[in-house]
Amino acid sequence: MKTQHPKLKTHLFSCGFFRHCTRTVLSPTTPHPPPLPFSSSDPLPPSLSLDSSPPTPQPPDPSTHHHYPSKPDSASSSSSTSQSFTQWKFDLPDSPILPYSQPEPDRKPEPTSKPPPPPPQPISSTNLQELFHAAELQLSIGSYPEQIAALHLLERSLVPYPPPDPVCPPELMRGVVRNLKNKAAAKPATKILLALCLAEGNRHVAVESGAAAAVVETALELEAASAERSLAALELMCTVAEGAAAVRAHAMAVPVMVMIMGRTSARGKEYAIGVLAVIYGGGDDEQAAEAVAAAPPEEVARAVELALQGDCSGRGRRKGAQLLKVLQEN
Repeated sequence: MKTQHPKLKTHLFSCGFFRHCTRTVLSPTTPHPPPLPFSSSDPLPPSLSLDSSPPTPQPPDPSTHHHYPSKPDSASSSSSTSQSFTQWKFDLPDSPILPYSQPEPDRKPEPTSKPPPPPPQPISSTNLQELFHAAELQLSIGSYPEQIAALHLLERSLVPYPPPDPVCPPELMRGVVRNLKNKAAAKPATKILLALCLAEGNRHVAVESGAAAAVVETALELEAASAERSLAALELMCTVAEGAAAVRAHAMAVPVMVMIMGRTSARGKEYAIGVLAVIYGGGDDEQAAEAVAAAPPEEVARAVELALQGDCSGRGRRKGAQLLKVLQEN
């Protein structure tokens, strides 16, 4: 092994002030640099002489050689074993080169939606009378769940096919009218009332049972769809003399109809305008005076004009135009 000796590189250059300037560049391996600087008159050390040749390298001492132990046989055997182990090949279960096909997982059939049940068949007069009698008993003396069940049974039986006859019993009609004020039963009750009022004979029974006054008092509290159905039934009740008289006699009829025109849909506006046309378009002088006292015609006309400017049906616009003429005459 060769022993490295520090080497000093000396560069000589001339300048105008000194004859020879000596600058020693040290090697990074020099442990102890010589004292600097040297004057030009001092002799250089023998080791820094320019004509000195580098010392002859000494042969390496055999005792300084390091012998590294060789790897044991176990390490070489484990290396060869690992190499041979990595050369093994295993077939992957999902490999496409397998000679056999994998079984597909069982797929459950997608559930098909059931078709809607067919509508019920029309009920005969005999069966309808039995239904009226059973519902009348449940609405009169039954518990609250039984009354709700009776209303839903009447809804499923009467709404698809409104019966022209027989006439609804008064006690059953009163039970339906009472449930207009029940928030949970108002929806089926309005459907039943409208289906029954499609027959003229049931309109008289409804007015006698207080349906006209009940609709006026509950219309603002009902939901939009239920309020529209109740107003449609009220307009049908106004086609009979006692129904029109009952609406004109109610002090809240005109204010309620005016408020409904500003907050309901096109159909609701149409029904409210029809009821107002009945109030201001007929009756004796005393009833007309009561209607004018409840709401002046000028205010009602302004409300009708605002309702016609918004969303309104064709029938509602025709009824509104006729009502405006009547209000101008008053």
